[in-house]
Amino acid sequence: MTEELKLEEDEKVVKTVLERFERKRDFEKIGKIVVAVLAIAASLYHLLYAYFHPYFALNHRSIHVMFMFVLLFILYPSSKKRSPRKRVSVFDVIFLALTAGICLWIFINSSAILKRAGAFVIYDVIVGIVMVLLVLEAARRATGWAVPAIAVIFILYALLGPYLPYAIAHKGYSIKRISTYLALSMDGIFSIPIGVSSNFILLFILYGAIMRKTGAGQFFTDVAFALTGGAKGGPAKAAVVSSTFFGMISGSSVANTVTTGSFTIPLMKKTGYPSHFAAGIEASASTMGQIMPPIMGAAAFIMAEFLGISYISVCIAAAIPATLSFLATFLQVHFRAVTLGLKGLPKESLPSIKKALAAGWYHIFSIFLLIFFLVQNFSPERAVFWAIVASIVSSFIMAVVRKEPLKEFGKKILEGLKEGSLGAVEVAAACAAAGIIIGSITMSGLGIKFSSYVVDASGGNLFLALPFTMIACILLGMGVPTTAQYIIISSLVAPALVNMGVLAIGAHLFVLYFGTRADITPPVALAAYAGAGIARSDPWKTGLSAFQLGIAGYIVPFMFVLAPELLLIGSFPMIILRLTTAIIGIFALAAAVQRCWIIKARWYEVILLFAAALLMIRAGWITNISGLGILAVVYLMQRVRKLRIKASA
Repeated sequence: MTEELKLEEDEKVVKTVLERFERKRDFEKIGKIVVAVLAIAASLYHLLYAYFHPYFALNHRSIHVMFMFVLLFILYPSSKKRSPRKRVSVFDVIFLALTAGICLWIFINSSAILKRAGAFVIYDVIVGIVMVLLVLEAARRATGWAVPAIAVIFILYALLGPYLPYAIAHKGYSIKRISTYLALSMDGIFSIPIGVSSNFILLFILYGAIMRKTGAGQFFTDVAFALTGGAKGGPAKAAVVSSTFFGMISGSSVANTVTTGSFTIPLMKKTGYPSHFAAGIEASASTMGQIMPPIMGAAAFIMAEFLGISYISVCIAAAIPATLSFLATFLQVHFRAVTLGLKGLPKESLPSIKKALAAGWYHIFSIFLLIFFLVQNFSPERAVFWAIVASIVSSFIMAVVRKEPLKEFGKKILEGLKEGSLGAVEVAAACAAAGIIIGSITMSGLGIKFSSYVVDASGGNLFLALPFTMIACILLGMGVPTTAQYIIISSLVAPALVNMGVLAIGAHLFVLYFGTRADITPPVALAAYAGAGIARSDPWKTGLSAFQLGIAGYIVPFMFVLAPELLLIGSFPMIILRLTTAIIGIFALAAAVQRCWIIKARWYEVILLFAAALLMIRAGWITNISGLGILAVVYLMQRVRKLRIKASA
């Protein structure tokens, strides 16, 4: 009897455990459905707003924050140590309920809130304090401690102004003034960064997600391999091309590295590239997506708003610098292939360019349509709306023509709508926190003070101010997403560079470039570490390789600041001249970094190549002629040595 009772008890325990497991699975399934519905609803809302514009800016931004933060508090746990089984806690529910309630309250009462600015009542102050705290917590969950910590420092600066050292002191503001200014005006949380996130960034991320789901990523990769796969180091060159192509529609270094790297990195290793170098190639090429027109990273849209110019103007200015960075990475890949004696993939293993174009030509249509609308001075919001529509319609037509299951097509589009919203959550959190920083800078006047300090510290010398700015951008970018880093540094330092004679677009692009470099700059090189995970390589070696391959990105900004012609500003003959000398300088730099040109370079040839690169980079007749002369000497030395090697063989 005792044994029978024990068996019955054991069966009950097992049954109870199974029931709990089933309930847990059902709960997780319901949670996934809720997230999917919210994410798809958010994407559809933003598409409808892009076309109809039914609300004023504050109303739209509050709805955007509501969608993004509700998704964030569901998906991002308060602590990474917490078990995934308890992913949504009571606090998460409280936070998302408060966010939804406050954002809906702002949406309904936006006109009244703006009218009573400066005469806020007590519940406005309470709502403002709670909203600021919610933004700080959302930013902590999405981006780590760095962004909210910086935001808190700026809030304290606004609060404790009278008690600070004289050099940075100001009159100070009350908690009532700070909370309402940051949370209930268009100058804080709901300022330009979150406006750009709601109007442009989510839609462009959505466009990238739709393109991925409809096969554009594979199409770009196939075309890149068909064009470059048979050359020396073909897979690596294809990785550079495909990652840059795909980076145009993703704008995320890490996401791009993971997406295209899962295919390109194994092929590069198979060809003969070391693991860490293969991962470095992918990371460096993927990082260029944030600076490569026509679709750059999120910061580019904010730049257009800050400068009060059209987005296409930013793209035009960024075209030559981005091309030079791309060329430098491509050339380094070639020179490393020469050093290693690598060959391209056999023709039979390469995709056919005709078949690749036949299979995916329609993906190009939406990109051309996007560029066309931007050139016609449509807003980026309206341009990307029609690009998304064109992508969906053209993919649907091709699915019908090919007699593919329409159910599968619909599923892909829904997944794209979901991923588009989810991909914008982190950016929205960073933009909201950046709004707190901008609001604190604006109300305290810190931006003007800091700019004057930069001028004073450098003695008004641009050649000192630029390196200071570079170091600040890279250091801040290591702990802060590119968008937030750009907003902070451009608000504090860009005006100082402009005061020293740098063009506004040049100063802002300078800040943007060095913000993106943080993704491939050790010791915090997120894109490189993502590539190292795929390649199973040493993260430190991968970071150094990515840094080496992306070295042009550290030099090109100095080039366009000193020679604005590289931003397509100036007379046509001078633009051609500067472009030509820049290309030659980048060529010399790539050869020097990889220690190879015609053949492997000796140590003194490497020094000469570096000298030539620096002379060509610095605009001027004397420096350029000297650089060309040095290059000619190195060429003759390498040519003669190669002939001797052939003769002795």
